[in-house]
Amino acid sequence: MSQRRCFQVHPADNVATALDDLAPGAVRVLGAAGPDVAAGEEILLGHKIALRRIGEGEDIVKFGVPIGIATTAIAQGAWVHLHNCRSRVDERSSHLDVKTGAALDTAYA
Repeated sequence: MSQRRCFQVHPADNVATALDDLAPGAVRVLGAAGPDVAAGEEILLGHKIALRRIGEGEDIVKFGVPIGIATTAIAQGAWVHLHNCRSRVDERSSHLDVKTGAALDTAYA
């Protein structure tokens, strides 16, 4: 199978977007092309992978701008999503289901 890939939009980004479903192991970084990274877990197409270690409270940077804040330390190669970061602009992001994105603070009939 060909090597799995992700895309780094801006050289300042500390995350990249998975262009394939990623399995643990080598991932080729395309785009602004920092060094390649090793995925530490399965990461689905379209989700973010940490290009380096991101400390708790540190900005999540994509498109060269902060898009979120790490709520816990994130290892290089880890899946970056609702379980380990929150939005800088949407306070509800910490109340969304990690798999579906459905609001957990809303009762559905």
